[in-house]
Amino acid sequence: MSLDAQKISLKSWVAVVGGLFGCFMAGMNVHVTSAALPEIEGSLGATFEEGSWISTAYLVAEIVMIPLTAWLVQVFSLRRVMLVGSAIFLLASVACSLAPNLASMILIRVIQGAAGAVLIPLSFQLIITELPASKVAMGMALFSLSNSVAQAAGPSIGGWLTDAYSWRWIFYLQLLPGVALLAAIAWAIPAQPMQLQRLRQGDWLGIAAMIVGLGAIQIVLEEGGRKDWFGSNFITWTLVVGVLALLLFIHTQLFGRRAFINLRLLAGYNFGVASAAMFVFGGATFGLVFLVPNYLSQMHDYNAREIGVSLIAYGLVQLLLAPFMPRLMSWLTPKLMVASGFAIMALGCYLGACLDADAAANVIIPSTVIRGIGQPFIMVALSVLAVSGLSKSEAGSASALFSMLRNLGGAVGTAVLTQVVSQRERFHSVRIGEQVDVFSPALQERLQGAPDELEVLARLGEHIRHESFLMAYGDAFYLAFVALLVCAGAALLLRSGKS
Repeated sequence: MSLDAQKISLKSWVAVVGGLFGCFMAGMNVHVTSAALPEIEGSLGATFEEGSWISTAYLVAEIVMIPLTAWLVQVFSLRRVMLVGSAIFLLASVACSLAPNLASMILIRVIQGAAGAVLIPLSFQLIITELPASKVAMGMALFSLSNSVAQAAGPSIGGWLTDAYSWRWIFYLQLLPGVALLAAIAWAIPAQPMQLQRLRQGDWLGIAAMIVGLGAIQIVLEEGGRKDWFGSNFITWTLVVGVLALLLFIHTQLFGRRAFINLRLLAGYNFGVASAAMFVFGGATFGLVFLVPNYLSQMHDYNAREIGVSLIAYGLVQLLLAPFMPRLMSWLTPKLMVASGFAIMALGCYLGACLDADAAANVIIPSTVIRGIGQPFIMVALSVLAVSGLSKSEAGSASALFSMLRNLGGAVGTAVLTQVVSQRERFHSVRIGEQVDVFSPALQERLQGAPDELEVLARLGEHIRHESFLMAYGDAFYLAFVALLVCAGAALLLRSGKS
């Protein structure tokens, strides 16, 4: 046994594994709802566009709280922050199952996202601080593995529960790993005294600016399409407020004496490029996790169980590949792994851009599996590249920034891809409609033999809308393909030698 391995105590391993349970819970919460999204939308009376708030409300709350995690740990201690965050997360999960309407569901998801926001960066931080440098790659592989297990099990179990009982049952799946997390943290992480005086020293202006800025920008992305974008004074002024608030936030963090997150880390070459790549990765991953179940339900009439079964391979292939990533990193440079992962994901998105009336099991599912193959390459190697050269004292800010940008990308990606589908469907409907003239001789000739002309015209309208949606979903996949392909090229600019 190596000297590094001998230095790792049992409590350190339990703390790391406990943190991974938190990461698993956060991943499960996103993916277990994916198969049930169409059912949840229908039950709560939400449209396709409104339903995206179910995902983005959770992500935006996480984005707001993740940068505060390191400061909260300084004030209340790591143990208290993880215990309280986990407990509130579990209570909010139960409350989600009882939500009577869309508004209450969004509110509870905000609380759940805010409470669960500490789980991912602190899991990341525990890997960096509790494990020696020689074991960080293994820790990152376990980090990726916990996400992969959640992605493999979440959709299938969620789809089965929704089909057999109700979508409300899926939120109880958080309880078992939550209890394991509470037990592990309570035993393995020592209690530290609180430093409540730091509350008076908090950068409250920066915190308020960040909350207003991120919230306003997300509202613009989510509601812009429904309110005619800049034809609406509400959207215009919300964007202005959001941009000004974010500029104030950046100023307070760069030049303020009470900054709660070190934005200067983004000036580091590897960390900056890796963080930008992680933003796009989050956008493609979370955006398509929202889009694919809606596509299968809307275009091919899949029920929740069928959607869940269709998404099993997406997580399963990640589960099988994740344990091999550290070994692969000993053969390849991390930047080649990241570039390969982005290229593989881009290939999957390109395949998904080629949709027709039969593009379910023969197109979307292979596309999803290919994207699943690429994800472990990115998750492990990009995380290692991002933290290389950083000191342990910078771990809190680094993990918070990295996780925040992934989730911010997810929220932006979900909103953007949702708007792309909605806007492009209208565009394609108009273009197809221009070619289908009710008074054209060809159509009039067909209508003459029809027993009910109105019914034929109604079916023609439905067919046009169906084809328009197919092309709109294809456009969304193509946009993700271009973004991921750019990231594959950018990854080659990262600096690394043999791992």
